[in-house]
Amino acid sequence: MKKRRTSTTCRRATTSVLEARVISPRIFWYKCLGFLGGLAKLSFVLAAIAAVGWGIWQGVHKAFYQNPDFTLRAIDLNPNPVIDEAGLAEITGLDLASNLFEIDIENLEAKLSSLPAITEAHVDRHLPDTLVVRVSTRMPQAWIACPDAGIPVNRAAGGILADRSGVAYPCPELQLESAAKLPVIVLSGSPEHEIKVGEKISHPELRPCLALLESSNRTDAEAARWIDTVRQANAWSLLLTTHEKTLATFGLRDHPRQIRRLREALGHAQRKGYTIDTINLIPKENVPITLRDVAPAPRAIPVPEPSPDERRAERRVQDLNSLLNHD
Repeated sequence: MKKRRTSTTCRRATTSVLEARVISPRIFWYKCLGFLGGLAKLSFVLAAIAAVGWGIWQGVHKAFYQNPDFTLRAIDLNPNPVIDEAGLAEITGLDLASNLFEIDIENLEAKLSSLPAITEAHVDRHLPDTLVVRVSTRMPQAWIACPDAGIPVNRAAGGILADRSGVAYPCPELQLESAAKLPVIVLSGSPEHEIKVGEKISHPELRPCLALLESSNRTDAEAARWIDTVRQANAWSLLLTTHEKTLATFGLRDHPRQIRRLREALGHAQRKGYTIDTINLIPKENVPITLRDVAPAPRAIPVPEPSPDERRAERRVQDLNSLLNHD
């Protein structure tokens, strides 16, 4: 009888199946144990790291956040016309007894920068107990009034000011003294150009009026003391009113010449004792001027001639005085 031959492929497959049936449960169990052991080691390592981190955090918290040496004791605020230390604490909600490291620097900067009168704010901690605050503020150029839109002429805290770039903002209490004598720009009502606090005024009449004021300040350092209001009369002229109620008409250009001519005319009127009511400065020659009505000087009351009796009485008084002086 011929011996049956088994192919190599069949033998290998049978061997693999047998080995898998015999060895796989044990190998799987050992692998599970190995995985669990590794997981336990990882857990121990993570727990150790967490414990170390917690210890470090507690140490840092006690060393800095609970350390009375780092309690806020001073605010170093640069001099400015908008906000002082008390106002800073009130506006930002800063606790003056808080720990320096508990203060949210970014939040403070955001609150200060949101004030319309402040353009930029930086806050830093200076150990051990000082908060350093630096703010940049707007420099006002004029008050803004728009009676048609319910914004009256109001030179007071809370009144609307405009800086050189035309941004509108309410006058802070601390800035009132320096801004009180600034001129007022009177704008006409325009629903398309609403005046919003903290935003640039888009009203087309603002820029020519600001240009006139800037030229006035460059030409005459005392301009802010005698200019009361400025407004645009029409597409080709501006009206400037002085504190003495003189009404001056300006063109949209050539302001330095017109300012000099106005100052010369006002100075001459003051020396001669009369008051200019209106003056048109657009012409270069033969400037039209009208004078304000001046109350006539009181007439002298005539003294009547003395009567003969009054003359005789006067002579007797004179003779009596002569005798007394002679004695």
